[in-house]
Amino acid sequence: MNLWQDFKTNEGKVIHKWMHYFPIYERHLSQWRNKTLTFIEIGVFKGGSLQMWHRFLGPLATIVGIDVNPACAKHEEPGIHIRIGDQSDASFLESIIAEFGQPDIVLDDGSHMMNHVTKSFEFLYPRLSKNGLYIIEDLHTAYWEEFGGGSFNEDSFVNISKGFIDQLNADHSRGVIEPDFMTQHTFGISFYDSVIVFERGSIPAKIAPQTGKPDLDLRIRRLARPIVKPLRSVARKIRRIVE
Repeated sequence: MNLWQDFKTNEGKVIHKWMHYFPIYERHLSQWRNKTLTFIEIGVFKGGSLQMWHRFLGPLATIVGIDVNPACAKHEEPGIHIRIGDQSDASFLESIIAEFGQPDIVLDDGSHMMNHVTKSFEFLYPRLSKNGLYIIEDLHTAYWEEFGGGSFNEDSFVNISKGFIDQLNADHSRGVIEPDFMTQHTFGISFYDSVIVFERGSIPAKIAPQTGKPDLDLRIRRLARPIVKPLRSVARKIRRIVE
């Protein structure tokens, strides 16, 4: 069963998700199914999405939900851990990692406040496993002033992420952009409607070799080159004598 089918047939706790998120989830999360991993969801709400992730990722996954609301603690159950704290509090996030280990996937569906989103990302992204995923959703709030956003607000996480595109390509900037952690430890960034997905990863060598057989004319020219060059030299000498 895929995630969309799971969502449509859900008879457990309430799940509240935009429909177009499900193909995004499938694209990035399917490869993680039935693997030993730590999945952190920021924002528990009514607990249904944590159950969905547990069903989808399988019995080897450790599912951790964090929320600032103490009432969310009631959603803890076998395979799902709930911890209460502020997503922008570095000491709280550090305690999560100390307890559950290095996260492989972080999904931020928390307060959607830009300063909270940014602080969580700044702390957790460098601490992901080397091939981990960081997903931030509901980023339409990045355009809303009441969430600390705005189309031209430099503190909007969407606008911050636009700068990450340049950092991702810093090695090709001919020294204009200094490489940083984003350059060295990010394989890709995917932008969707209201969602940004960061894929951790390193590229050992940025090279562009050529493979395959060259076309026949080029091969003939290369083979003839050792013969043609001396003949041209002889021809020039004869021309000088004749002249």
